[in-house]
Amino acid sequence: MRVFYFLLGAIAFGLAVLGIFLPVLPTTPLVLLSAFLLGKSSSRFNRWITNTWVYEKYAKDFVEHRSMSLGRKIFLLSLASVMLLFPLIILAPLWKLVIVGVMIFMYYYFICRIKTISPQEKN
Repeated sequence: MRVFYFLLGAIAFGLAVLGIFLPVLPTTPLVLLSAFLLGKSSSRFNRWITNTWVYEKYAKDFVEHRSMSLGRKIFLLSLASVMLLFPLIILAPLWKLVIVGVMIFMYYYFICRIKTISPQEKN
């Protein structure tokens, strides 16, 4: 099972690094997923992932303080909303309702459940 966690974690981390350069891939959720999966595979990989610059930049604040900067929140919500508009346009009406529900929950979670920090608080 540890090998399975490692492979999935490595794939997620690779996609997270690609997400830095490709706006279609969500970097922060992939870094969080890779940290979880690599942490499950071994404590050594958990230490490695939490010391990478990708983790430090994209996930550390959220993991440690459940907080994000306003700019990061706006960027993630905008990107996720644009990505969810595509299935909203092409799917059947019942699935559109599901997508709208996901969007409402996403906005609720980002606005009400994740604390917004200023750049000064971050440092």
